[in-house]
Amino acid sequence: MDTRTIRRTSVTLPALNEPGLYLSNITSLESSRGRVAEFQYTDADLRALDLADTHLMEGRITHLTTQRTRLEKLRVDSVEFTGCDLASLQWTDSKISRTVFHDCKLMGAALKDVTLDNVLFENCKIDYSTLTRVRATGPVIFAKCSLRETTFATADLCAALIDDCELRLTEFDGGKYRGLDLRGNDLSQLRGLASLKQVVIDHAQTLQLAEALAAELDVAFGENRDDKEPRTFPREARP
Repeated sequence: MDTRTIRRTSVTLPALNEPGLYLSNITSLESSRGRVAEFQYTDADLRALDLADTHLMEGRITHLTTQRTRLEKLRVDSVEFTGCDLASLQWTDSKISRTVFHDCKLMGAALKDVTLDNVLFENCKIDYSTLTRVRATGPVIFAKCSLRETTFATADLCAALIDDCELRLTEFDGGKYRGLDLRGNDLSQLRGLASLKQVVIDHAQTLQLAEALAAELDVAFGENRDDKEPRTFPREARP
């Protein structure tokens, strides 16, 4: 059983190379039975992809491009997404397990009430996205991803690791993050530090968090001020 391990976090990868497993080429992810299994879906360019109440199991989705994506009540088990560009992605009320997203663009995505269990995001662009009430019930790894201006809102990432990722103005807005491994990243431009209680960092990252806190509080540094100029106060604040 293949795994991807970074430090103490290990994700179990899709089991697509098992003896006797044959992946059939398909032309659509839709199924009247609500289940698509042992499949390979490649090089599709869609104006819109709408899937609901569907179970994707043991398959590869490669170079799928969409202009609009709506996924609802989707179950994904043992699936590889490679080189996909899922524009305007809205993914709700779903569970993803033993799944890999590699070299994918999920920019501006909105994930809500999605459960992750043994999921790997690697070399993905997830900028400007919002992940609301996303729960990691098993190990989750974000490796070498771009998460610029992405917001984790009331998420539960206690079983997650973020490594070597772009975290410029990435925000944590409430949620549970105890044990979230943030080592290997530049944390100096994070937002929502009050939510990051009991995360795991290196000692060297303490200064980065201090820099992020100073920016978040919009503090003024005395050495940059002219102390010869008299201080002024709003009229209501004068004694």
